[in-house]
Amino acid sequence: MRPDEAEAAVAVRALLYAPLVSRALCSVAELGIPDILSHGPRTAAELARDTGAHENALHQVLTALTAFEVFEVLPDGRFALALLGTALTPGAPGSALPSALMAQALSARAWQGIPDTVRTGTPAFDKEFGADFFTVLDRRPELRGLFDATQARDVELESAAVLRAHDFSSAATLIDVGGGDGALLGHLLAAHPGLRGVLVDRPAAAAAARARFSAAGLADRAEALPGDFFTAVPGGGDVYLMREILHDWDDEQCVTLLAACRRAMPPHARLVVIELAADDRPGTDADARTTALMTLYMLSVLPGRERTPREFGALLGAAGLRLDSVSRLTGQKALLVATPEPAAPSFRTSRERSTDHA
Repeated sequence: MRPDEAEAAVAVRALLYAPLVSRALCSVAELGIPDILSHGPRTAAELARDTGAHENALHQVLTALTAFEVFEVLPDGRFALALLGTALTPGAPGSALPSALMAQALSARAWQGIPDTVRTGTPAFDKEFGADFFTVLDRRPELRGLFDATQARDVELESAAVLRAHDFSSAATLIDVGGGDGALLGHLLAAHPGLRGVLVDRPAAAAAARARFSAAGLADRAEALPGDFFTAVPGGGDVYLMREILHDWDDEQCVTLLAACRRAMPPHARLVVIELAADDRPGTDADARTTALMTLYMLSVLPGRERTPREFGALLGAAGLRLDSVSRLTGQKALLVATPEPAAPSFRTSRERSTDHA
């Protein structure tokens, strides 16, 4: 065996065993270990006593995670937070704690079903939970809260880049399509005191957004409407915003949604789309691997996928919109701006077209 063949065999084994790291991270997050250690180093015995964990098992997990810079072992044997562990504390900027809790409670169960998804094309989540992702969130408020928290923490990481990449100051009204609990809209309204916002999303999300706006003192400039954005989107906006919405849906669903936006948009309006926008040729650097992981995540949970700027342009064109610009935010995350074509096409879904022959 050549040295490179041996290295490849070892490397692929590391990839195969990678889910063990995820499970360990989720376990310590659920126990609250990073939060406890944020107040100072502790022994495994102390941590086990305070969390109800098994001391020897916990010691092994903590020791293993030191290799991944989550924790460190001090000379006296106590454990302390390392750099990555700090990101799992509740107060960390862009904290990953909600994502860990979400994975533990929900999404990791779907990841186990990826082999079946590869064979059938159906998200493993639907089979595992007996309903699609957003229906499950509607039925279980505690999971809805976790999902909103993950989105809000992601917004913390990118809101400054969004404000640098696009000038919202000329707009009077911003329509946030599928804006969840309003985390991003809240940031934009705070940065632009003259801006008014309207959010439309499923009833549970709209209710959470109203609570956020009220708590932030934005209720006089922001409203949250329950609705089906595949059917109708509020009209009269200067800017229409969609953050990480299109990657949830397949191509036809995306065009249906974009066409609803196009019908609502005045001629002067613009659509701002924030999504991962993968390179045309997949790479192997850290950013490309992050996009690859999100591709696999979406494959297991929802019918959508990550796309390239060219693919986004095709979807927008099919809905009567023209892609005008693409700006990079962080990594492969991008902000795309589109404007209405002079005449929107008469788009119909395949279901509507099938009735022609009924």
